[in-house]
Amino acid sequence: MLTSICVFCGSSAGKNPAFSQTAARFGELLARNGRTLVYGGSNVGLMKVIADAALSEGGRVVGVMVDYLVGKEVAHDALSELRIVPTMSERKALMAELSDGFVALPGGIGTLDELFEIWTWSQLGFHRKPFGMLNVDGFFDPLIAYLKAVADQRFMRSDHLEMLLVDDDPARLLERMAAYQPPDLPKWVGGDVSG
Repeated sequence: MLTSICVFCGSSAGKNPAFSQTAARFGELLARNGRTLVYGGSNVGLMKVIADAALSEGGRVVGVMVDYLVGKEVAHDALSELRIVPTMSERKALMAELSDGFVALPGGIGTLDELFEIWTWSQLGFHRKPFGMLNVDGFFDPLIAYLKAVADQRFMRSDHLEMLLVDDDPARLLERMAAYQPPDLPKWVGGDVSG
């Protein structure tokens, strides 16, 4: 059951207004459906947009932030709960622990780091939670093409590629995540990636 969704997204709003519009829509959708938003705790960029949108609809929003960043005064001060941790690794681990699923919105290397770590953990069998990308205005199209090339070159099983749910509609992505059935696959380490 998806009662809490972790969202990875930019500490910048980006230059396309659709990024902020979609982040706001997604935050509102989570709150209206009674789902807790778990995110990085920041008060800037798309992170602020999605948190403010969920809060404006009466949603529960949990931020997880490294103490170093709190000291730089980027922590959101109106969250339902703000958890402070000492390292980025602990931040990602706690966000994962608090969440039933994960969604990446547009963002930079931090967003990709978080998404790929969650994906790697799933690939290795450390969790069986759904994860996906909200592909706003084709933002992730170049990355999706690269990932398909990775699978084509047999550095990843096609089954593992299919674990990543990609959609451009927030409500439909949540529906697909709720219906997600993790595949029963062997570990990729040292295994055959021809599938």
